[in-house]
Amino acid sequence: MFPVGGVGVMLAGVVLSGLVCLLLAAALRRRLGLVAAYAVGGLLWTVVVIGILTLIPANGAPGIVPAEGRLETCSWDIGGPAPDGFWIFSGGQRLLNLAVFVPAGALLVVAAARWRAATIVTVPVGLLALAAYSVGIEWTQLELARIDRACDVTDIIDNVSGAGLGVLVGIPLAMIFRPWRSRYPA
Repeated sequence: MFPVGGVGVMLAGVVLSGLVCLLLAAALRRRLGLVAAYAVGGLLWTVVVIGILTLIPANGAPGIVPAEGRLETCSWDIGGPAPDGFWIFSGGQRLLNLAVFVPAGALLVVAAARWRAATIVTVPVGLLALAAYSVGIEWTQLELARIDRACDVTDIIDNVSGAGLGVLVGIPLAMIFRPWRSRYPA
């Protein structure tokens, strides 16, 4: 039996991880400056939140999923049928899969811009890491039937598209907030 699940567990995880990442950002502030420190903390938090939303059972602990009910492979029905939304948010699941990765892509650019010379390498590598994270989530959903989630290639496409859109949003944000400026006094 999978021991945890439900909206309450998800929200508790989001809040707790947010507090930890806020403390991390505060600790990094002296070393990285205000903008970069909170961008790094925010990036870490968004990655954790994505994991919480996608790997904790939505409707409480599902118990045992029979072998007959377990999928053997990911769904390759690109753009196929998707539910109308999640248990907390209304709207299309595809839009939500895209939207959940946008902040990670944007914060990746702002955090990487702290080191201007390395940004040209760091952002594409970070985008590939976000894509690999999405693949890892879907693989985990396939392998762990007990979390009562389904592996779908469309989710990977939507997640990577959201991260890419986030990178495009992050470019003007980095120009506005200029994380490469000198460090701020604490």
